[in-house]
Amino acid sequence: MHHLSAQFKTIAGQINGELYFDDSALHQTQLLAYSTDASVYQEKPLAVALPKNSEDVKVLINFAQQHQLTLIPRAAGTSLAGQVVGNGIVVDISKYFNRVIEVNQAEKWVKVQPGVIRDDLNNYLKPYGLMFGPETSTANRAMIGGMVGNNSCGLHSIVWGSVRDHLIAANVILSDGTEVVLNAKTDPLSPGGNPLENKIYQQLIDLVSNNQELIRKNYPKASVTRRNNGYALDSLLHMQPFNADGPEFNLCQLLAGSEGTLAFVTEVKIALLDLPPAETALICIHCNSIQKSLTANMIALKHQPMASELVDKFIMDFTIGHPEYGKNRFFIEGDPEAILMVEFMEHTREEIEARCQKLIGDLKANNAGYAYPVLHNADTKYGWEVRKAGLGLLRNISGDKQPVNLIEDCAVAPEDLPAYIHDLQQLLARNGVSASYYAHAGAGELHVEPVLDLKSEEGVKLFRTILAETVDLVKKYNGSLSGEHGDGRLRGEFIPALLGNEVYELLKQVKNIFDPNRVFNAGKITDTPKLEANLRYQVGKQPAPKKTTFDFSGKGGILKLAEKCSGSGDCRKSEISGGVMCPSYMATRREKDTTRARANVLRQFLSNEADDQPFNHQEIKEVMDLCLSCKGCKAECPSSVDVAKMKAEFLQHYYDHNGVPFRAKLIGNFTGQMKLASVFPWGFNLLYGTPFLRRIANHIVGFHPDRTIPKLSPVTLRDWHKKRTKPSAQPRKVYLFCDEFTNYNDTEIGKKAIQLLEALGYQVIIPNHEESGRTWLSKGLVKKAAGIANKNISLLAGLITANAPLIGIEPSAILTFRDEYIDLADTANFENALKISKNVFTIEEFLSREASRGLISASSFTSESKEVVIHGHCFQKALSTQKSITDTLSIPANYKTTLIPSGCCGMAGSFGYEKEHYEVSLQIGELVLFPTLRKTTADTIIAASGTSCRHQIKDGTQKHALHPVEILWDALVK
Repeated sequence: MHHLSAQFKTIAGQINGELYFDDSALHQTQLLAYSTDASVYQEKPLAVALPKNSEDVKVLINFAQQHQLTLIPRAAGTSLAGQVVGNGIVVDISKYFNRVIEVNQAEKWVKVQPGVIRDDLNNYLKPYGLMFGPETSTANRAMIGGMVGNNSCGLHSIVWGSVRDHLIAANVILSDGTEVVLNAKTDPLSPGGNPLENKIYQQLIDLVSNNQELIRKNYPKASVTRRNNGYALDSLLHMQPFNADGPEFNLCQLLAGSEGTLAFVTEVKIALLDLPPAETALICIHCNSIQKSLTANMIALKHQPMASELVDKFIMDFTIGHPEYGKNRFFIEGDPEAILMVEFMEHTREEIEARCQKLIGDLKANNAGYAYPVLHNADTKYGWEVRKAGLGLLRNISGDKQPVNLIEDCAVAPEDLPAYIHDLQQLLARNGVSASYYAHAGAGELHVEPVLDLKSEEGVKLFRTILAETVDLVKKYNGSLSGEHGDGRLRGEFIPALLGNEVYELLKQVKNIFDPNRVFNAGKITDTPKLEANLRYQVGKQPAPKKTTFDFSGKGGILKLAEKCSGSGDCRKSEISGGVMCPSYMATRREKDTTRARANVLRQFLSNEADDQPFNHQEIKEVMDLCLSCKGCKAECPSSVDVAKMKAEFLQHYYDHNGVPFRAKLIGNFTGQMKLASVFPWGFNLLYGTPFLRRIANHIVGFHPDRTIPKLSPVTLRDWHKKRTKPSAQPRKVYLFCDEFTNYNDTEIGKKAIQLLEALGYQVIIPNHEESGRTWLSKGLVKKAAGIANKNISLLAGLITANAPLIGIEPSAILTFRDEYIDLADTANFENALKISKNVFTIEEFLSREASRGLISASSFTSESKEVVIHGHCFQKALSTQKSITDTLSIPANYKTTLIPSGCCGMAGSFGYEKEHYEVSLQIGELVLFPTLRKTTADTIIAASGTSCRHQIKDGTQKHALHPVEILWDALVK
């Protein structure tokens, strides 16, 4: 245990927030989760604090002063230069410092705490007709505090500028623990405030005043708008007292881009913009080379667009076959080397069409580009999603050579960009290194990520060589080594080479003026460790491949899959931005409960080559605990880091060492339990239908006493189907997978599904098969699930074809064939597993497909008008599409469907039943689903395909949800 443990324990009792520091599994898991950000660095902090208020921050500052420690302010942790990685106390403001304090509509400003998410803020501001402009590609999770720290710019910076341009004032706590407001000062040298504040103004103004020429000469030239190297001393020069005609002196100019090294921000006042015009258009200029796309960029800039962003083939190719981003590439024509995305905004469609045609005409006249598809309004998001996902998509490259953040943030004047990139391409070719190219062409900054193996000595040498040589190149064009990602510990070592030693000494003086004892984020910008210190991967050390039940070979093994997490934090978006990933984080707002934390903690243990039992760690169990296995990450994580699969694999190994808990066995063997109970279904229903008895029974098995249990049907679906009189054979044949949930609990839904299909002209056969294995998988009993999967593949391989598909009612069961079965199939069954997976459909997929082929018609259904709201099952969102549900329920001519923008319902199989997860389960439901359903009228039909979802809706809202087949059965003209 750390020698400061007793002292940490003391301050833990003094703060209102949370402090993690000891050797318990929970605390160690937190420390491991905060060991990385989105950079190449990894260093375990001494402690992690989540302060609730400014008083907590003051306690931490005083503690750090007393013990010569450093505080590392952290928001979303998406920094690319290691700004929030270090051997200090990480102070995470994301959970509690997230209030919007005041909006002034007339003066167009807002006061917020630093943990407010940029996109969530704009959602809040929309009714006021206002927005905060700077927009990073991480805007759905990046927080205002982090954006101030990095002086973020983003997609539209050529028009909306950087955070520095909008920062009016900031409430900060200085290194002596005093609170001050940094804002415009008429007379910054007048005495007042506290001694440290007076000293800061006096010494800083003297420093700048005495070095004006040095600063002007050595900082990037004025036409480089993205400039974030060192401290922004050059931004002070245009203000009074250095420029008599300039605005009043405001230290916020220096605070922006200071990476939390000067003061601790607790509140900011930022200027807002009017909402942009309603009509938007994105011209996707297809080019045969990156250089040609940069020529197109120079032409586009003459037309004054809102944005001009580049994405190269290297990135675009990773969208091919991607479960989520593959859907977004419909606008790509041919095989371009690069696409330049140029956006216009106008008030009318006519105006925007005119601007688009004028630019396209100019491009054609200059032979720039070969195709110019235009996306309008809501469709522009598909283009932008491909562009924004660049960092994560790049992690899909196989092997140890990976694109790295190193020179990705270099910025030059836009007119210098073609020559700079030409030189840079030669530099990389000379070193035998390939790279990806994307992002802010319009602002003179392409994110260029060299592909290097940082696990090898050669790769680490190249890491240094490429940065050193690029510094010379950036100096040649008088550009900036960092445009918006900052210096951190990645580029800090090279600031003297870029700006000169004299300017670097000024930067050190600035740090010393504000923070003489290095309380704030030491080792960032100034006095940074060496470039190679504390890299995420150990050089030259390769742990032995891990033997797994799932076949991870397509990903290079389970460790490689975990390593694919770039740290970009897509899993930290809130329910306001929507999506499934990550439901537990949305509810708890704890880093430990992100997909990123789970992948990183698992990676840190699996990469220890000295550990012969790398799965056998309580910390991994702790970080996996609130994973609902919703599979949101498989689709929504740009790197497709499938934590659900890795969690199941981990649990199997953990059980192998520690035994299988009673409840896990019980839930895994759901089918066996139900088979036994179905002998006396009335007895089961009496027990679980009587609240007093149910609470006792729930307690015995570890379920929450308030959770109700689904009833058993009087007869199983299989028995009903066997005994009934079948209609005469139909020309079209389908096989119905009689999953364990439909067979025992949702029999009535199964009956209606069969009768509906028969009424529509299909012969329905329930083949001989086992249970799906879903319950075993959900509890990590993968070996048992593998046996079931292989048996089902063997039983069904000879039956299932394109003309006789396998369809399923319960998404979690039928979609197992499309997902886990492929990775559980043994060698003899693998090809058959692939073949079956291509001919397996949810019942909604099947019905919507048949309707689109004209084989099912609206004439078979009522012409009544109905309103239907739909909650999609997580697996449908991740492995299928919700469109099939809306299309199916739109077959009746006058049925109006609306998708609820909900993520996971929170039940997730047995998760919501378990006593320790019950509260989080309901919290997840309360994010979007429950409030939306409570607002529905009594005659609104609620559709939910998942048995768990329907049960969660019943328990959480007392409303009755129907499976889509029940709704269609009721609508059928009989």
